[in-house]
Amino acid sequence: MTTFDKSKLPSRYVSVGPERAPHRSYYYAMGLTEEEIARPFVGVVSAGNDSAPCNTTLDYQADIARKGVHAAGGLPRRFNTITVTDGIAMGHQGMKSSLVSREVIADSVELSVRGHCYDAIVGFAGCDKSLPGMMMAMLRLNVPSIFVYGGSILPGRHEGRDLTVQDVFEVVGQYAAGKCPLSHLTAIEKAACPGHGACGGQYTANTMACVGEAIGLSLPNSNMVPAPYETRDDIAEAAGRQIMKLIELNLRPRDICTREAFENAARIVAATGGSTNGALHLPAMASEAGIEFDLFDVAEIFKSTPYIADLKPGGNYVAKDMYEAGGVYMVMKTLLAGGFLHGDCMTVTGKTLGENIEEVTWKSDQKVIREVSNPITPTGGVVGLKGSLAPDGAIVKVAGLASLVFEGPARVFDCEEDAFAAVENSQFEEGEVLVIRYEGPKGGPGMREMLATTAALYGQGMGDKVALITDGRFSGATRGFCVGHVGPEASDCGPIALIENGDRIRMDAVEGTIDLLVEDDVLAERRSRWQPRVNDYQSGALWRYAQNVGPASKGACTHPGARSERHVFADI
Repeated sequence: MTTFDKSKLPSRYVSVGPERAPHRSYYYAMGLTEEEIARPFVGVVSAGNDSAPCNTTLDYQADIARKGVHAAGGLPRRFNTITVTDGIAMGHQGMKSSLVSREVIADSVELSVRGHCYDAIVGFAGCDKSLPGMMMAMLRLNVPSIFVYGGSILPGRHEGRDLTVQDVFEVVGQYAAGKCPLSHLTAIEKAACPGHGACGGQYTANTMACVGEAIGLSLPNSNMVPAPYETRDDIAEAAGRQIMKLIELNLRPRDICTREAFENAARIVAATGGSTNGALHLPAMASEAGIEFDLFDVAEIFKSTPYIADLKPGGNYVAKDMYEAGGVYMVMKTLLAGGFLHGDCMTVTGKTLGENIEEVTWKSDQKVIREVSNPITPTGGVVGLKGSLAPDGAIVKVAGLASLVFEGPARVFDCEEDAFAAVENSQFEEGEVLVIRYEGPKGGPGMREMLATTAALYGQGMGDKVALITDGRFSGATRGFCVGHVGPEASDCGPIALIENGDRIRMDAVEGTIDLLVEDDVLAERRSRWQPRVNDYQSGALWRYAQNVGPASKGACTHPGARSERHVFADI
């Protein structure tokens, strides 16, 4: 077992020297020995809770990691952070808490690590915002860190076909349109989610789990292993052991997550037809590392990335299938061979991405992941847009879309609830562009996702007959011509605030444009009449978030990031 010199580790402030006797007395109270207190302190943080199956195995996995830390010469210190689970928060006011929770997760991990002077982090997350939140904290603190995803749920099964939670949202629309009996809806809801784990399609959780491996913060081929598989125990223990190696090497997140590593991560989002939320979380993570990497940087990479993983919601398979096909590293193997990745980026293995990929053998007998020479489509599953309607950019997932151009008259709603009610009551026309505004980071506040509305449209058979745009977000499970992250947002008097019913909107995902086809003088007159809206959240966490949050194009961050820091926690 390696003996560690704590003279330059943060934990020396709570464990070394006569003046730290009061601190050590607390550790003795917890049954620790003098030898254990002399070890490096590793924060093992879990976003586990009982809110949803995404999170229910995380505490157990974190406890397995503790064993690995201890066996490799460290002192594990378990603590928890929150999670807001999107599947339960979706479709009502609770969704305003989702993106805000990303910042609370990052902040709470930071504060716990700072307050207790931990030397390293092994972090476990399961649901959407907890993944980037955990990685943001790692980059902010810059202590040696390993990110572990809790794993996805296995697919449900009903009438001979696989199900995900997306099917449940869509059957709500079918029932509302009178296309199925209540008994069918009930059967789907009971069968879709058969056990522990995060949503199985290439929605936000699995997208960011892929990012964890591509950016180098996760162990190779660890994150696509489904939550119920016993292999997850081995992964958790291996992470606990490997974190001690990273302390020995002094290999930190910012050594790993370079500009090139972020480019690799964006490639993986596009190649897998991942969630548009990747274009929100990658800039936020980059900010924590002091790297300029905004929506337009992400979109530029998306433009040239082949879409090669046939995953839901645009495709046919789920995370379990991707794991069996070879996982994230199988996707990266063909991308690297095709010249789409930077193979010299460092990873938590202590080896480069290219060296890790050399250990992977291409599986030619699987159907989930194609080679780059035979893509599903030649460009990525996600596209950035810019134009007179979105000068600060917007994002659309094109994976599975039959047509990449849409033009039609606007039908405007000032909140998601009004839009959902209109969809539920069929108060819209084929060919329209449904505009949902005042749902941005500041205006919502919280930048809600709109899965309930988009899924209801698909359930009615109208998903490819209308388009939606919003200054809020769309779920990773959303499909159809749905444009999110429109900026500037309505609460900042962006052009989306000036749209009136009947205005024509044109979107072209081939050219990357989104335009409001209204004369400039007309818009100027409307702008002169525009009045700021006051939302209902004038105190508490949502108010505080609205005061501090920046634009979605730069990650909807709430602080300046590493570019403004004067010292790094790891160097105290």
